[in-house]
Amino acid sequence: MADLLLRPARADDVPAMLELIFVHGPNDWNFLPEGPVREHFQAIADGSVWALVAVDEDELRGLVTYHESDAFGRFQRDDQQRHAYIAEATVHRGEAGRGLGTRLLRAAIADLAARGLPDIYIERHEENPGSAGMMRKAGFRELETFADPQRRPNGSRRTTICYLDARTGAA
Repeated sequence: MADLLLRPARADDVPAMLELIFVHGPNDWNFLPEGPVREHFQAIADGSVWALVAVDEDELRGLVTYHESDAFGRFQRDDQQRHAYIAEATVHRGEAGRGLGTRLLRAAIADLAARGLPDIYIERHEENPGSAGMMRKAGFRELETFADPQRRPNGSRRTTICYLDARTGAA
């Protein structure tokens, strides 16, 4: 994994990013409806979604996407309404458990802080151990867990919202 290069995603990366997420992202915990996921990734081209990719030579091994959001305003102080959302983080199965997901999250956190968006949110299935570990290692803390049967048809059917303050590196 140390040889993997992290770099900003480009519009011409989108087809490989979609292949990675649709091949290596599906599991009992992840909500990946094809149409909305494709739309989300196409927004990389117009700059409304930012992304980083991990590459080995020309092979895509991981990705993270993120953007400014207004979805978590209820958690924000009145004087700090701007915030960010990390939408997708996926690694090739061959990279699982090697720290690449955490490395991608940390790079996204640094980029968001540099963009003036230090209040960062991310969601996961309550029972997804891989995502929970990756988020915890990157510094995220759980804020709220709620019933979400539309997006979480398996297990507890609940979503956990996590938060990180990039100014302090803590929740």
